[in-house]
Amino acid sequence: MIEICEVGPRDGLQNEPKLVSTETKVELINKLIDSGIRIIEAVSFVNKKVVPQMADAEEVLRLVPKRDDVRYAGLVLSRSGLERALHTDVDFLHVVTTTSDSFNLRNAKRTVNQAVEELTKVIEEGAASKGVAGVLGTAFGCPFEGEVPLTKMLNVAESFLKAGCTEITLADTTGMANPLQVQNMISAFQREFGKDLTLGLHFHNTRGLGLANILAGYQAGVTRFDSSIGGLGGCPFAPKAVGNVCTEDMVNMFKGMDVETCTDLERLVTTAKWLEKSMERPLDGMLIKAGIS
Repeated sequence: MIEICEVGPRDGLQNEPKLVSTETKVELINKLIDSGIRIIEAVSFVNKKVVPQMADAEEVLRLVPKRDDVRYAGLVLSRSGLERALHTDVDFLHVVTTTSDSFNLRNAKRTVNQAVEELTKVIEEGAASKGVAGVLGTAFGCPFEGEVPLTKMLNVAESFLKAGCTEITLADTTGMANPLQVQNMISAFQREFGKDLTLGLHFHNTRGLGLANILAGYQAGVTRFDSSIGGLGGCPFAPKAVGNVCTEDMVNMFKGMDVETCTDLERLVTTAKWLEKSMERPLDGMLIKAGIS
């Protein structure tokens, strides 16, 4: 069975020029839950001046429905973000670093090693009361320096796991991955850490390979995938990082393969159409345009 981590409310909205109201975010999350989604990256605990779209994280978490079968996650990039998160009832922390020094220096003004030194302390403290997943950005390539050495990604993953992460997500921050690379990366990761650890994949559709990379990951044994309703999204710190893999398009692919996702495809498409109207612009999802049948 496929596990979907829906990132629309966070990664999907964070780069939108139109400020989305708290009420709309909560309504979106409710619609996603009604569609069968059970893991939702709902908020981001980041600098409100840098990413104003995420300024209402605490209020969103206060208003979303509290259900034992739904897991809410929040993005954390720093110690200050952790402190905010610990004052909420968010279930999981998604602690993020990129694995490229060039990317990190441009956007966080620190090297990967400096980021890992700070974030391992964040993970250790966060893991005392929350679940923690490590998210490794630029795992499949950096827009500034090209290929990121595999050993560097594995070293960061090892540091995060030792600090208390129980899950790792490999993120293709600017959509540079290809299917063969995805399969090779998963094989290397599993050789290093075994197959029991929960491994997730996060792809952007920048070069049109999002679903192909999802399929390659599934064929290599991964069953946890990030996606965004309507294909909404993009990273404000990454050049040309357009939308995420589209949730309803991914579900449609797996449905055609008779692979269970425990979601209602019709409701997902209806939610995507509602979101398109709310955003007042066309979204990138294919099923919004083509329909289910």
